[in-house]
Amino acid sequence: MNADRKALLVVDDEEFNRNLLVRQLNKEGYDNIETAGNGHQALQMARDGDFDLVLLDIEMPELDGHQVLEQLKSDMRLRSIPVVMISGVEEVDAIVKCIELGAEDFLAKPFNPVLLRARVGACLEKKRLADQERQFLKNIKEEKQRSEGLLNVILPAAAAAELKSTGTVKPRRYDNIAILFCDIVNFTQFCESHGPEEVVSRLQALFERYEELTTKYDMEKIKTIGDEFMSSAGLQQTNADPLLSAVKCGLEMAAAATELDDDWQVRVGVNCGPVVAGIVGRDKYQFDVWGDTVNMASRMAGAGSPGAVAMTYDAWMQVESDCEGRSLGRMDIKGKGSVEVIECTGVR
Repeated sequence: MNADRKALLVVDDEEFNRNLLVRQLNKEGYDNIETAGNGHQALQMARDGDFDLVLLDIEMPELDGHQVLEQLKSDMRLRSIPVVMISGVEEVDAIVKCIELGAEDFLAKPFNPVLLRARVGACLEKKRLADQERQFLKNIKEEKQRSEGLLNVILPAAAAAELKSTGTVKPRRYDNIAILFCDIVNFTQFCESHGPEEVVSRLQALFERYEELTTKYDMEKIKTIGDEFMSSAGLQQTNADPLLSAVKCGLEMAAAATELDDDWQVRVGVNCGPVVAGIVGRDKYQFDVWGDTVNMASRMAGAGSPGAVAMTYDAWMQVESDCEGRSLGRMDIKGKGSVEVIECTGVR
């Protein structure tokens, strides 16, 4: 049915009465009108169609107007359709019963044109406002779902749940947290020699794969910083061995980069220890982690070779029984001085 024209259903077992009412409605500008000759037909048409108003005769054989009205109002999909009852007998009890069953109004035969215009117009306006309210509530629900979906993209699941339930995320200190940084080698030169669409498309494919790997190893993505991907293990979800999970994830990230793109290699750095975590910002807030553990993981990403996972000697001692590795010797690490760097090249 044309959404710009109000759809009316006229129900009466007398053909003369149906035609008379249709003609009067036509005079009032309503031309999208269907008719039913009995209650069963009316119910079927209401279920199959999309009507804005039903004008329903009370006195009908087999299924009278009261019974049709009762079924319309008990159907959750149809109950919002306004119903105007029509009858040749103005019995108070019959009118009261109609109102109790949910009818919006009552018209007596023969139809007074002024009353017909007023009551049909009022019922259609009521329906329009009700539809508008339902659409408004639907829009609010959809916006709420979109905002919650965006919140879960921005924040780890546990932080998003805390923010929704309490309105804030309490800053906390966590122990034995593994931090992983993974960045693409020579990404700046790659950007300069490729178009923006290709750069973003290939980076998107890589980071989507990295998100899958963090889930696989019970880790959580913290954020991306340019071409750098940062994640954690043991922060807000249980992880029996955070550092080993980060090492395994990092090795798979290195392999995934070359699988997805022959031109790309990545460096991965990990570290494990205490961190502070919380949300910063107001207009564009972000969940983040801070501390020496984070800084050292970032430094390790820059110290190692492409394809391996770099870490300090102390971190290596926590995973050495499960991993294969080699020492890169002592390196001058910013803010830390001389530090022995170990590269994990595989797991046993």
